Amino acid sequence: MTVYGMIRKEEQAQTIKELGGHPILADLEGNVDKAVDNMEAIIFAAGPGPKTGPDKTTAVDKNGAIKLVDAAKKKGIERFVMLSSVGSDNPEQAQEEMRHYLEAKHDADEHLKASGLTYTIVRPVALTNEQAIGKIFADEKVADVASVLAQSVTEEKTFNKTFEIFSGTLPIKEALNNM
Repeated sequence: MTVYGMIRKEEQAQTIKELGGHPILADLEGNVDKAVDNMEAIIFAAGPGPKTGPDKTTAVDKNGAIKLVDAAKKKGIERFVMLSSVGSDNPEQAQEEMRHYLEAKHDADEHLKASGLTYTIVRPVALTNEQAIGKIFADEKVADVASVLAQSVTEEKTFNKTFEIFSGTLPIKEALNNM
């Protein structure tokens, strides 16, 4: 399977290439239809970053995700894996500073579930840049979460499911197989 990585800045291309992927320059705040041409599956793991405000959270975490879901449907892409967040199922119960983010994630998750696509929604507890360990109840280390997302594309036991992941001792493949 060929892996593409959507980037919004040309200087990000090298990172995608170093990871064995093919960069596609696109902006989630614009039209994304052409960016998904010839795709077999989509993993949505974009985010505006912690230093942006609520407008960017809405633009990327909610509207950008919804645009990609709609583009996938339009282009006949049946498989969609969404990186969400623990707490997005009940954003109204979150602390004030997290509520807007979790509402955006909630709306995107619900749109995906209603889309008719074969979906997987992965909700890590938190993300860190610590070294991956390759085991879960998944770990919130970015590389471990990325591994869960990637393996979920083809692991049928994750199809049309939403699940939370957090640090543990179970190897990722085994955890997904046990779902």
